[in-house]
Amino acid sequence: MGKPDADGPGLPDLPPEWGRVVVPDDASALAEEAEQLRRELRMANRSRRWPPAALPVVLLLVAVIAAVAGLVTVTWPRAGRGTPEPAAAGPDPAPAQFIGRALPALDLVDAGQSPVPLRGLLPALVLLVDGCACPHRVVEAAATAPVGVTVVTVGARTPPAAPVGTEVRALGDPAGGLRAFLHLPARADAVTALLADRTGRIVLVVSEVGSVADYQRELAGLAG
Repeated sequence: MGKPDADGPGLPDLPPEWGRVVVPDDASALAEEAEQLRRELRMANRSRRWPPAALPVVLLLVAVIAAVAGLVTVTWPRAGRGTPEPAAAGPDPAPAQFIGRALPALDLVDAGQSPVPLRGLLPALVLLVDGCACPHRVVEAAATAPVGVTVVTVGARTPPAAPVGTEVRALGDPAGGLRAFLHLPARADAVTALLADRTGRIVLVVSEVGSVADYQRELAGLAG
């Protein structure tokens, strides 16, 4: 049989809203209340968890977010991403940029493959015929050149044959040094002309000679 101890000695003061507390002599008398309390606690814990039907929805939502994040990462433009475009080559120097510059100290070769210093032939009209022999251009240049000006034809590996009846110095440039200096490619249908005075200063470069008129004035000035 239980006894009222709410007001008795040995128990701390309890809130008045609890009312009168009866402590039973046998603890088993509280088994039903304890079981009910445990059920209420289990129900409270389950209410704080995800309901079973919501789990697939949550997983699907996570998968969609991950897929979208990956797509954005792949497609978002970033500096340095992707295949870099090849750098555009700079334009070849214009012939006018060589005017006033010094003729390079190149050694060309004669028919016997002996070295011939190019600067030892100054003043000179140099015709690069490595792409086109163009004998008519050589003939008109030799006929127009004033006394004291050397007309030089420069081939690729071996000196080209000088046209008959002309006083032309035919040389070869196996290393391609003169073309490399001018940054002008050889043309199969044109001759490149370079004029240098007796000091080695370049006075004119004509990338594609159309006629002797392209350099006739400067050529006459080389004799002075």
